Amino acid sequence: MAMSRIREFSADEETRRLAFVRERALRDEVSLLNDARREGKAHLLAKLVKMKFGELPEWALHRLEHAGSKQLDKWSDEILTASSLDELFKH
Repeated sequence: MAMSRIREFSADEETRRLAFVRERALRDEVSLLNDARREGKAHLLAKLVKMKFGELPEWALHRLEHAGSKQLDKWSDEILTASSLDELFKH
């Protein structure tokens, strides 16, 4: 929001361009960090599921790889009480 204000108040085209570039870089960095965090959760959960149920079938790997962060958190909460892959993933 501050970057938007800078662009609004600045009459200097170069200052507005630099503010835009910085704002975009910050958004990209946040996006990369969120992706890395999600991938880390998926990797850890895959290890835990393997330890409990053995090798994962392709459908389970696919679900882990494509799950969002909230879904990964939900499965992480349920891994200790699930009695099967189907129960965990509600397949």
